[in-house]
Amino acid sequence: MPDDATDHFVRVRGASEHNLRNVDVDIPRDAMVAFTGVSGSGKSSLAFGTLYAEAQRRYFESVAPYARRLLQQVGAPHVQEITGLPPAVALQQRRGAATSRSSVGTITTLSNLLRMLYSRAGDYPTGAGHLAAEAFSPNTVAGACPRCHGLGVVHDVTEELLVPDPSLSIREGAIAAWPGAWQGVNLRSIVAGLGIDVDKPWRGLRKKDRDWLLFTDEQPSVLIKPERDRIDYGYYGKFWSARKHVMHVLADSKSERMRERALRFVEDAPCPQCHGSGLRPEALAVTFAGRSIAEVNDLPLAEVVALLRPVADLPEETNEVAVRICADLAARIEVLLDLGLGYLSLGRSSTTLSPGEAQRLRIATQLRSGLFGVVYVLDEPSAGLHPADAEPLLDVLDRLKASGNSLFVVEHDLDVVRRADWVVDIGPGAGEGGGQVLYSGPVAGLAEVEASATGRYLSGRAEPIEHRGRTPQGWLHLRGVTRHNLREVSVDVPLCVMTAVTGVSGSGKSTLVTQVLAEVVGRHLGQTGDDPDEAQLEVDVQDASGLEAFDRLVRVDQRPIGRTPRSNLATYTGMFDTVRKLFAATEEARARGYTAGRFSFNVAEGRCETCQGEGFVAVELLFLPGASATCPTCHGSRYNAETLEVAYRGKDIAEVLAMSVDEAAKFLLDVPAAVRSLETLREVGLGYLRLGQPATELSGGEAQRIKLATELQRARRGHALYLLDEPTTGLHPADTALLLHQLHRLVDAGNTVVLVEHDLDTIASADWVVDLGPGGGDAGGRVVAAGPPAEVARAADSATAPYLARRLDRG
Repeated sequence: MPDDATDHFVRVRGASEHNLRNVDVDIPRDAMVAFTGVSGSGKSSLAFGTLYAEAQRRYFESVAPYARRLLQQVGAPHVQEITGLPPAVALQQRRGAATSRSSVGTITTLSNLLRMLYSRAGDYPTGAGHLAAEAFSPNTVAGACPRCHGLGVVHDVTEELLVPDPSLSIREGAIAAWPGAWQGVNLRSIVAGLGIDVDKPWRGLRKKDRDWLLFTDEQPSVLIKPERDRIDYGYYGKFWSARKHVMHVLADSKSERMRERALRFVEDAPCPQCHGSGLRPEALAVTFAGRSIAEVNDLPLAEVVALLRPVADLPEETNEVAVRICADLAARIEVLLDLGLGYLSLGRSSTTLSPGEAQRLRIATQLRSGLFGVVYVLDEPSAGLHPADAEPLLDVLDRLKASGNSLFVVEHDLDVVRRADWVVDIGPGAGEGGGQVLYSGPVAGLAEVEASATGRYLSGRAEPIEHRGRTPQGWLHLRGVTRHNLREVSVDVPLCVMTAVTGVSGSGKSTLVTQVLAEVVGRHLGQTGDDPDEAQLEVDVQDASGLEAFDRLVRVDQRPIGRTPRSNLATYTGMFDTVRKLFAATEEARARGYTAGRFSFNVAEGRCETCQGEGFVAVELLFLPGASATCPTCHGSRYNAETLEVAYRGKDIAEVLAMSVDEAAKFLLDVPAAVRSLETLREVGLGYLRLGQPATELSGGEAQRIKLATELQRARRGHALYLLDEPTTGLHPADTALLLHQLHRLVDAGNTVVLVEHDLDTIASADWVVDLGPGGGDAGGRVVAAGPPAEVARAADSATAPYLARRLDRG
């Protein structure tokens, strides 16, 4: 056996994780290695499920015996042997942390440096004491604004919400937030007893009285005299201001209906004390280069560098601390600018970042970490990137490799694959049809492998996607669109064709399609979305015409189909209902009195009680991240033993849920209610997914295609507008071709499809292109070019044009 230290290869023997078929493969270290193959072929099972998982297991084995004992429950990857494997760091496309306290600054750790800069080199007001770095963080007790507790947002009432019609008097119900019935009459009597005119229009009352009635915390008791037809005896009534009543209901009421009513009078607003920064006044009073830390947090990163660079370039003796911190900050931020992220701000919440943006932030952070001799395992780093943004990303990856590290990259973008030193192609198909190493070697050799779908596209042998060049059957005209970086933009969207909206990251594509377009059409059709920005609609679009063409709006986004492992492919599509009915109809189930509910892992009767139907149990590790282990009672099946004794065609319910869509399509071939669901999932390239695959294991692209498949299986009537946000994310070119076939079918059926897209094959196959830019953030937000793909490819100011032209030249 070669010596691990001098061999320069990671050697894998007998890998059988998920669908891998006893794989043996040798992978070079100190190189960029691309793992390719169609979606579901086994790429991630090899790169993440085997190589990274084994590196992580070895790391954990080096820690205390207590942790090792617990880790035995978690299990090791299914592989006979791996030699030559260095420590590994995974950079996966996790969605932004679901917390308003996580931001671009905290993900990149740049906030720590910025706080140190203000603490050590900030300009303090005369007489102010020195503040420690934590005093400049809204996430610490020392720094958090006492009013909003560091969130920067308060939930409060406003006069406009409490009194929607100021022409009414108090007797006529001007204060809409007050309770109705007897309590409302009681409050009016109290107000009259205080000497305030309850019959004068609200706007005619003194401002001092209006503010007191709405916002005071005082609760005087007022003698209410007997009133004919209402009360026979006098009593003392306690006053409640409108605000105090609303807050009391929200805090104490057990009635959901009353709480819902009270919420109508509350809105989120920037904290009036810290103006949205989340910081105490003492921290906001400290400046650097004339700006507070809150102002710097709000600037685009490109402007932050411009602010820091003059100080960073000074001789160190002028102010050693300021010069060093500014130089370090500027150098770290410039890596983010190289990655096309200059439009982001440090204060931008992580919940608003795309998975691709979050991954690039982590890549940039690793570049400055100084690690040497590790394997970075990356999950589609080019996902969600315009081709112009992908080039600097590859330069950054080259720098990570030049620092003495190995890069194992799961990737579909052929331009990224061509830049790799080595390629490991898995296939030939997905799921059970994949799991074999078709090729492992230098990239050029893959083009000759006949069985490889990747090889066909690398060599140009693959059939190009047909460009239809349809003629629009009308137009939707939007005038004066203003939202985020779109400023009084006019856009024309052709009807009954497929339109691709393109542009570099941050140019305004998603704002235009998934917000403005969705809201304008949704509002016209009487649909209301859950986007808080919808309230701005009236000022967003000055004029919209052509809306009457649409009968339906279908938004197919990348949001998860569920937030817990209990939601899965089968439950979302409704197929699980069909499967459970099949089991309930068996002779064994009828004899036992089992109904369809018995076969749900969410119901106490049928589920395993040890794991409550989860299939796994939590393993808590002291000082280490928690982990999960397969349930020792049901071994991951989720069901109790009695439920699993019932079989349908020789399979129990857990075995059916473990089937891939492709397998289930054969198994349930004569069940019409299941066949349509399964066929549409296969048509959008999801045949490899398991029926019971938890929602938490699905990528954004997979979730989007599940939603599209669910929509495709419905009976369709009228003219629908389909809006999709980067539907080809995470797709192999072969799977992209499948998806585009389905989207073109929708258009052929008389619908309009508009999609945000970076994939050049998809853009080239569209009938119309709207290109935004020319840059991201404040440098974007304009329509740079619009027309058929060939026309946009000739546009002078378009970042998309040169790449699209090259793609069209290839045919």
